[in-house]
Amino acid sequence: MTTLDRKKAPSFQQVNNIKFLDVTKTHLDNGIEVNYIDGGSQEILKIDFIFNAGNLFQSKPLTASSTNQLMKEGTKKYSSFEISEGIDKYGSFFEVENSYDTATLTLYTLTKHLSNVLPYVKEVLLQPEFSKKEFEIFKENAIERFKINLEKVSFLARKEFMNAIFSEKHPYGGTVNINDYSKLCLDDLKEFYHNNYNLGNCNIIVSGKVDKTSINLLNTFFGKEITSQSTAKTQGDLNLNIDSKKVYIEKENALQSAIRIGRIFPNKLHKDYFGLQVLNTVLGGYFGSRLMNNIREDKGYTYGIGSGILSLKNTGYFFISTEVGSDVTKDALIEIYKEIETIRTQEISKEELDLVKNYMLGQLLTSCDGPFNMASLFESVNEYGLDYEFYNNYIKSIKEITPKTLLELGIKYFDKSELTEIVVGKL
Repeated sequence: MTTLDRKKAPSFQQVNNIKFLDVTKTHLDNGIEVNYIDGGSQEILKIDFIFNAGNLFQSKPLTASSTNQLMKEGTKKYSSFEISEGIDKYGSFFEVENSYDTATLTLYTLTKHLSNVLPYVKEVLLQPEFSKKEFEIFKENAIERFKINLEKVSFLARKEFMNAIFSEKHPYGGTVNINDYSKLCLDDLKEFYHNNYNLGNCNIIVSGKVDKTSINLLNTFFGKEITSQSTAKTQGDLNLNIDSKKVYIEKENALQSAIRIGRIFPNKLHKDYFGLQVLNTVLGGYFGSRLMNNIREDKGYTYGIGSGILSLKNTGYFFISTEVGSDVTKDALIEIYKEIETIRTQEISKEELDLVKNYMLGQLLTSCDGPFNMASLFESVNEYGLDYEFYNNYIKSIKEITPKTLLELGIKYFDKSELTEIVVGKL
């Protein structure tokens, strides 16, 4: 009988590549692209209707997100209550989401009930009413939520950060204020819907237990509709603001100060993207990161601090985010910049880098669990014209990257003078 040595860690085998579920591409009769991933043991489907209808395509603040939210609040045939009841009674779930680049309407349903819930989804996508009554209720609620958020230092810091690293005229930037809600016009939402929610501007991704019947049902409900060949047009000035800024907004009686530090970064199409993800993880991308060990564990300035890289269609950005006690704001900033400087001046040890590599590979494996997650991974690269090979290249880059390469990336991208700093609270 073998005795277990609890002082010795079990052996660890790194993943070399991931066997993804196959993505099958087809088209409905009217040309709408459908990508589907058949897998899993449960008779459940997730269907994403993805439109180029994010903030990138709006000419006025709040138009994209408001249109996306209001679409499900009543159609020509059904009230918002009837839509909710009609979908809920079949154990299905329908949600909408707006981002900087895209707008997504997602249906979760049992495969056997797809024919029962698609009529409601079709109405939401093709016949939203945009009633004045629902619009006024939506706007009133949105204004109240915005007023509450204005009291939160984290909300103000996030808002100011996006405006600072981009610009007032860039669709990713622009500071929303209370007057923008007052100026919100129902006709603008109707126009935005007309310009951006045509089925010719839609990509459908289906995952779960997908069979021919499911695809045929999608074709029955959506494949006969007339689509426009015109593509959605981006709005605003897409030139990037590369100047760093320091913005301090004093908040009286604030118990905490919100800190955001960052800059424009490469997106998924750039050769440095994989290496920067590794470097970001070392700095603040997981619970054992240097920022967490210093600012939380050692100094006790915060409950949590982290950093990340967000990839967008036209660019990307890096950010550090935390809320610290208002009496230690300056001290926290000193320690944050100390950690940033360290990754520019000292090579990462092999032991720390191995730990980070194992963590990142494990996280990637976790994110591949099941067809729904695999569909999300596919969606996040498909919009860049990439495929699953992106992730196998990601694995290869993580395993092969060296401390020397990471130091070079740190010198190139983490110059303090090029970082924008936002503090809301007290300095």
